[in-house]
Amino acid sequence: MRDIITEIWQTARRNKLRTTLTGFAVAWGIFMLIVLLGAGNGLINANLKQSNRFLSSSMVVFGGWTSKPYQGLKEGRDIRLHESDMEITAKEFKKNVDEVGAQYNTSAVISLGQQYISTSISGVYPNHINIDKVEMLHGRFINEIDVKESRKVLVMSNKQAKELKCGIGDFVNVGNFAFKVVGIYKEQENGRANVFSSYSAIKRIYGANTDDAGRIEFTFHGLPTEEANEAFEKDYRRRLNAVHQAHPEDEDAVWLWNRFTQNLQMEQGIGIIRTALWIVGLFTLLSGIVGVSNIMLITVKERTHEFGIRKAIGAKPWSILRLIIVESVIITTFFGYIGMVLGVAANEYMDATLGHETIDTGLFKATMFLDPTVGLDVCFEATMVMIIAGTIAGMIPAYKASRIRPIEALRAE
Repeated sequence: MRDIITEIWQTARRNKLRTTLTGFAVAWGIFMLIVLLGAGNGLINANLKQSNRFLSSSMVVFGGWTSKPYQGLKEGRDIRLHESDMEITAKEFKKNVDEVGAQYNTSAVISLGQQYISTSISGVYPNHINIDKVEMLHGRFINEIDVKESRKVLVMSNKQAKELKCGIGDFVNVGNFAFKVVGIYKEQENGRANVFSSYSAIKRIYGANTDDAGRIEFTFHGLPTEEANEAFEKDYRRRLNAVHQAHPEDEDAVWLWNRFTQNLQMEQGIGIIRTALWIVGLFTLLSGIVGVSNIMLITVKERTHEFGIRKAIGAKPWSILRLIIVESVIITTFFGYIGMVLGVAANEYMDATLGHETIDTGLFKATMFLDPTVGLDVCFEATMVMIIAGTIAGMIPAYKASRIRPIEALRAE
C-alpha cells in the first residue's frame, strides 16, 4: 500500500493541473452543499425560535377599523373591544375556547429611589403566562386573586429588576401609585420586555373612563386543521362584528392573530425551503460528480500506454484496477475533507456575523439568522457520496483499461 501511495503522489505531482481540477470539483461540490444547507437552517431556526415564543393553540383579538359601510354607518370607524366581548367569547364559543383573558397596555415611569425606567405596562390575566410563554425566574406571575381584588402588583424582567435594583417584595412607584414586585421573569434576547400587572388594576387606573378593553386573548382546542380554524374565525368575527355594528364580512373591523394557522403556514414554508435547498445542493453535488467523472476518464485514457507497459512486464489486471480505484478514493477523500472543513468554517462565520443581527419590528426584536449549522452526519454523507461517485467514475474506464491487450495499449496515443 505504501508503494501505491508513493506512486499516486508522484503521478499527482506530474499532473498538477489535472489533480487540482479534480480536487476543486470535489471540494466545491461539498462546500456549496454545506453552505447552502447551513444558510437555510439559519433562516429556519430563526423563524422557529420566533414562533416558539407563543402557544400555538391561542388567539389574540384586536379592534380595528371598518372597511365597509353598514346599516347607514360609514367605513373607517374605530372599533374598540369591550369586556362584554370577553363574555361572548367565553360563553358562546365555549365548545372550542378554554381560558379567556385580556391585555390592557399603557406606558409609565417606574422608579425606586434614584433609579427609574420608562416602559410599557401590560395589565393581564393569569393565562397570559401560558399564551406568551413567560419563563419565571423568581416569585410568581399574576393570579386570579390579583385580578379579582385589583391588586397593585408587578412582574418585571430580570434586566428591569437589575436596572431598578429591586427584588421580590419591594415596592416601586408607578406614577403616583405604589406597586409591589411579586415576580421576576427571564427577558428574551429578541423580545421587547413589558412589565406585567393585574388587568383590573391597570384598567381601573389608566382606563377607567373608556370602554376600551384592550385586546382579548384566549386558548382553544378542537381545531386540528386549517379549515376548522378558518371556519371558527369566520363565525367568531361575524359575531363580534354584529355587536359593533360592522359588516359581517368585514375582516378589518376585528383582527385575529391565530398562532395555530400561523404555525401551519410556517411549517409549509419551511418544508418548501428545505426541499429547495436540497434540490439545489444535490445539483451542486452532481456537478462536482460530473467534473470528477470527466477528469477520471481523461486520466485513464492518458495512462493507457502506461497500463500497456505494466501488463507487458507482468502486471495483473487487478493491480491496474486497484491503482486507479485507490488514487480516486485518496484524491476524493482528501479534497472532500477540505471542502467539508471550509463549508463548516463558512457556516461558523455566518453565525458570528449575521447570526447576531436583529431587526426591530416595533413590537419585538426578531433574529433573522440563527445557528446556521449542518449536522456532521450530512457532511460525512456528502463526502461519502462524492468518494463513491469518484470511485465508480474511475472504476469503469479502469476496468476497460485493465482488460485491454498490451499490444493495443502500447499503440494508444
